[in-house]
Amino acid sequence: MENQIKNVRRYDIDWLRVIAIGLLLIYHVAIGVQPWGRMIGFITSDEPWSALWIPMSLLNVWRIPLLFFVSGMGMYFAMQTRTWAQLIEERSQRILLPFVFGMFVIVPIHLWLWRHFYGMTQQYIWSPGHLWFLGNIFCYVLVLSPFFFYLKKNDSGKVVAWIKKAMSQPWGLLVVLAAFVAEVLVINPVPFELYAMNMHGFVLGLLAFFYGFCFVLAGEGFWTMIQRGRWLFFILAAALYVLRIIQFGSLIPGYLLATESIAWILTVFAFGSKYLNKPGRTLAYLSEAAYPVYILHMIFLYLGSVWVFPLAIPVQLQFLLVLLITLAGCFGTFELVRRVGFLRPLFGLKQMPAKSNLRNSKHRGEALNLPAHTQITD
Repeated sequence: MENQIKNVRRYDIDWLRVIAIGLLLIYHVAIGVQPWGRMIGFITSDEPWSALWIPMSLLNVWRIPLLFFVSGMGMYFAMQTRTWAQLIEERSQRILLPFVFGMFVIVPIHLWLWRHFYGMTQQYIWSPGHLWFLGNIFCYVLVLSPFFFYLKKNDSGKVVAWIKKAMSQPWGLLVVLAAFVAEVLVINPVPFELYAMNMHGFVLGLLAFFYGFCFVLAGEGFWTMIQRGRWLFFILAAALYVLRIIQFGSLIPGYLLATESIAWILTVFAFGSKYLNKPGRTLAYLSEAAYPVYILHMIFLYLGSVWVFPLAIPVQLQFLLVLLITLAGCFGTFELVRRVGFLRPLFGLKQMPAKSNLRNSKHRGEALNLPAHTQITD
């Protein structure tokens, strides 16, 4: 009975993972119509859409941290039926393999497109690129899994009891917030929203991964508590966002950004757990597609940018066309990848189940291809 309780699926976590990947894709397309996009390696339009920065600035303090939290939540579910060695082997196949493949095959393609667009000398360049997130997640698995398995082995001990108590009470959230405020005070990241391949992103991600695990470990006590406070979290997050837009401009204290980030994330988890914890075929399809789409999206984003940005059309139409090209290219390629056995592991998908196993698994929901709760996607 206890094992069944531990492995109850939380469809809201699946939905939030899919939504977070969707927001990441849209955000990256939006960078192409910002005047500073080229400075961080994006192909940009000559005609910027400055007004788009308003919703972008709302997202950029919590969209990546949210993915780290969700990944930590996934870690809890992934280890329930595995030993430590089995988990590391499975995570190597599902995270490290796509990361290495993407670093040497996927990222060089969109770097080639970037250099082509700006008339640079072509050469093969490998880089983690946008896949830096996977490298971070694999490091967190290696660093934190011994402690997590200690908690699993001693699930009736004092440490687990304290975590469950703390994460089920409002004062426990203050402990979480204090950790993120301490991170920005010590590291002092400028800007806060730059997470890729730096100490700020690594430490923030490690904290979010750890606390995401603890949130799920706390069980229903955590979800009930944040649902009760969902409107308070939303009001606090919205107020801090309005304050930084109106009052601070670009000179925003790090502790306020960290507080706003946590407030938005708790808002998303609270409303998500209340309204999104339900299965469906749309969720099943998007859950499987999310990982390959994340890996592939920069290639098609840059292809769309190369084709669309030279056109003499309004920048709003440019944004829409690049977004549509990116979505069509990603999902079209996903439809190919999911059908080719040797490609599936390279894009983070499980090997195709044997036909005999597929029929026997329907009662577990596997007929919908619902992913196990793991990292960025599963």
